Amino acid sequence: MAKSKVLVVGGTGYIGRRIVRASLAEGHITYVLQRRELGLDIDKLQMLLSFKKQGARLIEGSFSDHQSLVDAVKQVDVVICTMSGVHFRSHNLLLQLKLVDAIKQAGNIKRFLPSEFGTDPARMGHALEPGRVTFDEKMTVRRAIEDAKIPYTYVVANCFAGYFAANLSQMETLLPPKEKLNIYGDGNVKVVYMDEDDVGLYTIKTIDDPRTLNKTLNIRPPENILSQRELVEKWEKLSGKELQKISISEKDWIASMKGLDLAGQVGVTHFYHFFYEGCLTNFEIGEEGEEASKLYPDVKYTRMDEYLKLYL
Repeated sequence: MAKSKVLVVGGTGYIGRRIVRASLAEGHITYVLQRRELGLDIDKLQMLLSFKKQGARLIEGSFSDHQSLVDAVKQVDVVICTMSGVHFRSHNLLLQLKLVDAIKQAGNIKRFLPSEFGTDPARMGHALEPGRVTFDEKMTVRRAIEDAKIPYTYVVANCFAGYFAANLSQMETLLPPKEKLNIYGDGNVKVVYMDEDDVGLYTIKTIDDPRTLNKTLNIRPPENILSQRELVEKWEKLSGKELQKISISEKDWIASMKGLDLAGQVGVTHFYHFFYEGCLTNFEIGEEGEEASKLYPDVKYTRMDEYLKLYL
């Protein structure tokens, strides 16, 4: 069976660039949307040109020009959107509704993967304000996709290692703490840490797989299901240094939102759901979903002790 042609929207972003690379590596004809609003962003332009050198095809389009999106979509079989949904960079999730309209009009798309790649929003109807806006907006996009009867796969990738593992799950740094760190509650709630390149590969693996059609792909490989304390132990073993651990109660953690800007408040609520509530692991994957490492046992996913070695 011929491999699907892929359009990546948001290809210069944090996860988008990895999906572009994975798509090319897996042998897909890969298009990347080059937005007309690029302006003087030289870093994004040079990344797009580097994709072109690797064999990607750049296709111009704009969210302010519906027909340009329709024309782009008509060139491919699969659309993957990776627009940012985090408040400390940019938060554009509802722009995807314009992409849904374009896909609906084009009528040729075999699979659409909207910008998800985090927590499953379908399980977050109870989420705290203000962080719940991320989940609510993703559900708005999901409803639009399903109402338009567009074939889909939703990718739930849990905690990106660059943001949650390297820093031992601390909010205000991307590097491992040197002396002390916060432990959330007893630190024993299980979460899922994923290497971002592995997320890109698993995502591309799904696009021609009938087992993931109209389903949620949960990227939850067993050896990357770890508590915060287990992650810290791995780092201490690698570094040969024991860190001071400061346990923060659930009540104190929620209270820490006071005085923070919106991005900080959103971060606190998301950390609460991950590390106190256990929302990433406190459920069984049902008939509506599949687990990536079971579907694709050939993928040698990165374990966190291996990932952390980069930071020594």
